[in-house]
Amino acid sequence: MDVMRVRPISPDRLVTELADRLADVAVPGRLRVAVDGAPAAGPDRLAAALVDPLRARGRPVAHVRAADFLRPASVRLEFGHTNADSYYDSWTDEAGLRREVLDPAGPTGSGRLLPALRDPGTDRAVRATYLELPAGGIVLVSGALLLGGGLPFDRTVHLELSPAALARRTPQPHRWTLPAFARYAEEVVPSAFADVVVRVDDPRRPAVVESEIYG
Repeated sequence: MDVMRVRPISPDRLVTELADRLADVAVPGRLRVAVDGAPAAGPDRLAAALVDPLRARGRPVAHVRAADFLRPASVRLEFGHTNADSYYDSWTDEAGLRREVLDPAGPTGSGRLLPALRDPGTDRAVRATYLELPAGGIVLVSGALLLGGGLPFDRTVHLELSPAALARRTPQPHRWTLPAFARYAEEVVPSAFADVVVRVDDPRRPAVVESEIYG
């Protein structure tokens, strides 16, 4: 029988524990980590906070934001600027993220990664410089709706918000995205399979969700 235990933790301690855990993982090539969560949960902020601690533990690190891998506006906005189904299905260029980041970081990849593909403000391809991530390095991919679509991550961290907290912390101009996150929670259920689940209803008082097996 699985029993869930929720363990409160400070934000600083959370970063330390995640850095320790990820630094201890060895895989062929480079470790590909998803830091998944709605924007209100702060996945980009958490991933950025992990970079220096991981480097201090001897692991080369690259941080890539999924928001820099959006599909062209002609595709993602085909049904309007506030269509939740399009946001769920069509906004992130998963093929580009796989091609330019995850496959090169994989077991037989070159390690040559493109940190950004498209400027979401101008809708133009950015002229980002490729970076070389050596074997043994870690690439942190942060953003929303990253799990359940078959992207090849080696470890996954999911930042979980209750529906009430998500609604409360999502700014009014972006509240149209809430049905997409409700659909994600129902259809994908990332909290059921992510390697690490962190509840962040109060960002000052996160809590790690742990499974204990009895019987």
